[in-house]
Amino acid sequence: MLRDGYIVVPDLLPRATIEALDTALADDFEETPFCHGGFYGERTKRFGRLLARSRLAAQLVQHRLVLDIAERILSPWCDTIQLNLTQAIAIHPGARPQLPHRDQDMWRGHIGEVEYLVNVMWPFTRYTSDNGATLVWPNSHGIRALQPAPTDAGEVTELDPGCALLFLGSTLHGAGGNRSRNIRRGAIVSYCLGWLKPYENQWLAYPPAIARGFPPALAALVGYRQHRPNLGNFEGCCPSILLEDNMPARPGAVDALRPDQQALLDAYVSREQGPCD
Repeated sequence: MLRDGYIVVPDLLPRATIEALDTALADDFEETPFCHGGFYGERTKRFGRLLARSRLAAQLVQHRLVLDIAERILSPWCDTIQLNLTQAIAIHPGARPQLPHRDQDMWRGHIGEVEYLVNVMWPFTRYTSDNGATLVWPNSHGIRALQPAPTDAGEVTELDPGCALLFLGSTLHGAGGNRSRNIRRGAIVSYCLGWLKPYENQWLAYPPAIARGFPPALAALVGYRQHRPNLGNFEGCCPSILLEDNMPARPGAVDALRPDQQALLDAYVSREQGPCD
């Protein structure tokens, strides 16, 4: 993945699990209106908050291999990773190819060294060259994001339900056009550096009333934890206190520092508490 900018992993989840999630989201796929705008696609439907729509979505979001890959790639630049979005996508017949783009361009940070994002495309139906399979441009990631856009047509990633396409936020990609008579359905799950503002506002998508029903690790992934030092706190505390049954009205701030910062602070406090001259 670091070499080419993307990988396809077969048989990550049982096909029956994907089919059950597709069925659970059937009403959302039916009732969600088409997008407005050329980027999202006038013949495309999109909706988020998948963890609130079906418990099955957690099997995608918390897949251990996927999380291990995301953490390995992103951890050099953050203390913890976070969920960036969950979004179901249905590309209908007649949809045009999407503008090739890099998802890292949501953030105006340094390009070429830092990886900000890991994307995972989960197909619900078979992805083919005719129905809008995702196009990726191999070796378009990292420092190559500063080069002119490739002029070739990209590589079609045909996928079966249960497989997954993983690609970096710096990899050029885009949805293909749907020339078939069938709807191409799937979901994109992505993870980003824990100190970034995510694409999907996770605290609005999963307010405390919903997040209280999540396992602690999932609640942390959607934002109910601090990113050291002290980033994303609530009243100076880890926001996970919002999920407690008896949250104190005045909790009091608590340091949340990286080990190097804690060592520096301990040394400073020790000096300051020494005997006066």
